[in-house]
Order: sequence, then C-alpha cells, then structure tokens
Amino acid sequence: MTSSSGSSGTDGRPARVLGTGDAAVIGLGAMIGAGVFAVFAPAAQQAGGWMPAALLVAAVVAYCNATSTARLAARHPQSGGAYVYGRERLGPVWGYLAGWSFVVGKVASCALMALTFAAYVYPGFERPVALAAVAAVTLVNYSGARASARVTRVLLVAVLGVLAVVVAVTAPSDAANVRGVLDFGSWPGFFGVLGAAGMLFFAFAGYARVATLGGEVREPERSIPRAIGIAMAVALGVYLAVCVAVLAVLGPRRLAASTAPLADAVTVAGWPNLTPIVAAGAALACLGALLSLSLGVSRTALALAEDGHLPRALTAVHPRYGVPHRSALAVGAVVAALVLVLDVRAAVGFSSFGVLVYYAVANASALRLGPSEGRPLLLVPVVGLAGCVVLALSLPLPLVLGGAVMVGSGVAVWLARRGLSRVGTG
Repeated sequence: MTSSSGSSGTDGRPARVLGTGDAAVIGLGAMIGAGVFAVFAPAAQQAGGWMPAALLVAAVVAYCNATSTARLAARHPQSGGAYVYGRERLGPVWGYLAGWSFVVGKVASCALMALTFAAYVYPGFERPVALAAVAAVTLVNYSGARASARVTRVLLVAVLGVLAVVVAVTAPSDAANVRGVLDFGSWPGFFGVLGAAGMLFFAFAGYARVATLGGEVREPERSIPRAIGIAMAVALGVYLAVCVAVLAVLGPRRLAASTAPLADAVTVAGWPNLTPIVAAGAALACLGALLSLSLGVSRTALALAEDGHLPRALTAVHPRYGVPHRSALAVGAVVAALVLVLDVRAAVGFSSFGVLVYYAVANASALRLGPSEGRPLLLVPVVGLAGCVVLALSLPLPLVLGGAVMVGSGVAVWLARRGLSRVGTG
C-alpha cells in the first residue's frame, strides 16, 4: 500500500516511512552542513561588515521560498519538489527547468561536499577519501529514507554540539567585541550585499530536501509544512548565533580573509586546542549534507524518469527497502565521476544559481494556487520570486554566466527532445 501510513512500497512507489521529526531532521541536516563552516568568509568578502544584513536578506527570501514550498508540497505530496509543482501548475517545460536546475546544481554540490569532507579528514588524499565517502553515503541512501534519517540525526546532533561549543567559547571571551558586529565599514553597494545574500542563501536551501521526499512522508499535508517550518526556524537561530559570535571575535576584515573562520575564531578566543574539534565538526557537517543532498537528488531524478526525461530504468523501486535504488546508485555514480574531475570553485556557482532558479519556479507555481488550496499571502511568493531572480543575478559575473549556460543547456535538451518526439509522431 501507499497510503499515508503505508510503508511497504510494494506497489512500485517509495514507502511512506518518515514522520514530521524525521523530515525536519533531513532538512536541517542539509541546511546546517558545510556551509556554516565556510560560507561566512566569502560572504564577508562581498558585504564586509554588512554581512548580518545580507544574512537577513537571505533569510527573508528563504522564508518566502519555504512557505511557498510547504503549501505546494501539501497539495502535491509527491517526490520531486518544484519539478512536480512547476509541471502541474505552470506546464511541463517549467517543471523540467526546475528539475534540471536542481539535479545539476545539487549533484555538483554533492561532489563539493565529498571533497570538502576529505580535505578535513585526510588532506593530500582528497579524491580517494571523497570517493569512499560517496560510496558509503550511496549505500545508506540505498537502504532507505528511514536509515538516512537516522544517520542524519546522529550527524546533526554532533554538528550542533560543535557549533554550540564555538559560540560558548567565543561570545564571552576577552577577544569578543561588540564593535566587530557593529563595524559596518564602507557601504559595499547593493550588489555587494545582495551577492553575499545569494551566497548565504546556499546555506538555507536544505529545506527543499523535505519537499523532494514528499512521497516518503506520512500525512504529508500536515507533516511537510511543519517540518519545513521547524527546520527553517532552527537553522536561522543557529546561523545568527554563529555569525554574531564569529564577527565579534574576528571582525569583518579578518573574517573575510579567513579560510577556516570558525577554527580561527576559537583560536583567537584563546581556545586553540578546540581547533581539531571544529575541524571534525566541519567534516561531519559535510558528510551530513552529502547524505541529505544525495537523498533529495535521487528522488528528483526519480520524478524526472517517471515522466521520461531520464531513463525509465531509474523508476525501479526496491521491493524490500521501498526506495528508488537505481536512481540512488546512478546519482552516486555521477557524483563519484565529478569528484574525479570537478573544479570545486565552479561547483559553488552551479549550486547557488541552480537552487535559486529552482525556487523561482516554486514561487511562480505558488502564485497559481487557488484560495481554497492554501495559497499563502500573495506578497510571500512575489517576494520569493523577485528575491530569487535578484540574488541569482547579483552573484559574481563568472558564476552568473556559468549558471546561465547550465540552465540554457537544460532548455536546449528539452526543446531537442520535444522536436524529436514531434517528428516521430508526425
């Protein structure tokens, strides 16, 4: 059966085994990942002392996106997220664009997480260790969403513990100075603040994992909106606490120049012996993000395959675990290939741009909800849609161009397939 309480998955669809808490944990595991250990430095380079303002801008856009996504997920409780919403509410090409942007961007992000994990665990042997991490995560993903949620829960608790230690030792230290938080410096311009917000948005985007797992959540109409709301609130609180603590100790200039801001913060605060613990937390965060990302990507790939945009073989669901196992293996294989060839700096651009395109489609889809379908306040999807477009175009120019090429290639593939199908039926 595949009722809201079913768990067998024997009718060819993923099993509904996740409750509200499990779904929220998966979303948090994707949000509170490697980004919190690394994203503050490049954001400070863009916005300087105005980084907290950029964080709030990113949070507002993320909140609008989360609200639109939650309302849509309640109406369309299927695996695939904005791919399904765009297809059902706007038309096939928009759904395909969302799915393409998500899969390409997040597969690149998976490779980035694996390489970052390896850099913390075994510097100098990044690629072999990254491949081992991808293999381990793929095995967990193959075993089912419930197993993934359990592993993510353990990793999330460990990462939150490390972040709590960072805040606890830096905020009350003699090195902390409120001027570091209030030292706004010169105005970096709107592109500086918005470009930083676009980068910081990357760290909020994990709640999409809850929506893409809609087909595996029990009572999705109630559970998905609650899970997204819980994940967003907790993530924002954690980010604000860490941002303020690190700024107070390092100040915007030193933060912008740091390659490991949280480790530098505890060192400056007088706790250099905690640096290995922070590094271990970063490694675990990367692993948790890799697990949650690969889980969501495989489910979006499943939805694309069901509609014929990817090979139909990827729609197979394992009779025992109730998961799209071929899709999970295919995602793992692609990520492993990218680990061997990827320029990780380009991966950041692909992921940020792709995620913003994905949520632009989600907000546009939410505008098509009727009053009786739980449509959010009109301002919410409007601000979300405008925010996604503005933040995407405010990223550094090379990232915008690379993202545009990525999106354009997806549209070209869709148009080519459509033309061939017309020829075949003509």
